[in-house]
Amino acid sequence: MMVMKRRSRIAVVGCGAIGSRIAKSIQKELKDTCVLSGLYDIDVVRALNLAKSIATKSIIKKSLGSLIKSCDLLVEAVKGADARDIVAGAIRAKKNVLAMSVGKLLNAHDLFDLARKNNCSILIPSGAISGLDAIKAASLTHIASITLTTRKPPTGFSQINHMSEKGIHLDRIDSETVIFDGNVDTAVKLFPENINVAATIALACGSKKKLRVRIITAPDFKRNSHEIDMIGDFGRMVSRTENVVCPDNPKTSYLAVLSAIQTLKQFFNVTKIGT
Repeated sequence: MMVMKRRSRIAVVGCGAIGSRIAKSIQKELKDTCVLSGLYDIDVVRALNLAKSIATKSIIKKSLGSLIKSCDLLVEAVKGADARDIVAGAIRAKKNVLAMSVGKLLNAHDLFDLARKNNCSILIPSGAISGLDAIKAASLTHIASITLTTRKPPTGFSQINHMSEKGIHLDRIDSETVIFDGNVDTAVKLFPENINVAATIALACGSKKKLRVRIITAPDFKRNSHEIDMIGDFGRMVSRTENVVCPDNPKTSYLAVLSAIQTLKQFFNVTKIGT
C-alpha cells in the first residue's frame, strides 16, 4: 500500500503586500509539498480580502494562537513592534518560523537558543541584498569591516519619526544627503521598516561591531539600492543591488518578497530546473 506523505502546513501572520505575495506563492508554487493552513491579521478586512483572492475563506483564524496551532511553519510578515513576540510564540510551540522583520531579531539570542532547544528553525531570507553567502563564508575567518550603504528616494522615509526629530525636511532635499551614519543597532531602531537588511548582514557575519550603516537619500534616486563593502582575511567583496519595488507596495523591494519565497522553496526542497 502506498502511503501518502502529509503536506507541510504553512500559516501567514500579516496579510499586507509581503504576506499576500507569500500566501499566493504557497498556493501556486509549493502546492505539491505544502498547504496554506491559516491566515491572520489584526486588520480582519485585509485578511478577508486576501482569503477571497485565493478562494479559501475557511483558513482565516480568529487569534494568533489558533494560527500557530494550525501550522508546521509560521511566516511572520508584520510591521508592528510585536514581531518578536510573534516569533517567540511560534518557537515556544515548537514551530518553524520564516521571519521577515529581521531587525526585531538582531539581539534575540534567547530565541535562537530556544529554537535549537526545541529543534525548530528560524529562517531568515536574504532580503533585498546580494552577497549574503559570501558574508557567511567570510565569517569563518577574520572580517575587518563591513559597510552597508543604502540609497532610497525621500519618499521612502516619509513616515520615519527620526526625520522630524532631527529637523530633516525631506521636501527640501535637493542633492545626495546622508541621513544616517552609524551602528546597526541604532539604524534598526531609527529606521525599523527601511533597514532590515542591516540586521540580516549583522546576523550573517556574527559581529555587529564590524558593521557600519550609511543611509543616503536624494530626489534623483529612483530605486532602492544596497551596497556592501566587506574586507577581511578572505580579501574584499563589493556587491550592489538596485531594487525595483514590489508591484503591490512601493515601499517594499520586490527582491525581498522573492527571497522569502525562495527560502521556503529551499527549506521544503522545492526545486525548479531551468530550461
